[in-house]
Amino acid sequence: MRRFLQILSIAAVLFPISVYAQEHTETVAASGDYLKGLATALAMGLGAIGPGIGIGIIGGKAVEAIGRNPEASGKIQTPMILCIAFAEAVAIYALVVALIVKFV
Repeated sequence: MRRFLQILSIAAVLFPISVYAQEHTETVAASGDYLKGLATALAMGLGAIGPGIGIGIIGGKAVEAIGRNPEASGKIQTPMILCIAFAEAVAIYALVVALIVKFV
């Protein structure tokens, strides 16, 4: 199951790149726009994998902890949301980098 999820995440990153390359081969092959688009896709795609995995781990461990000790759900939920926000900030940094690459 874990191997399937790894292959699925790699395919999710590479599929938009291949579609973009097929659609824009003739129009931008002579210019540097193709490489900018590729760099943008890679920056956002690879920059979102880490936070996505991290948020999944955080949520899973929090649910596991609440399942073991339901009375502590209030104490677990606040740090969980804070950690999710920090992990999501990394994805936002990747988005900013992708936008800078695309428009500068």
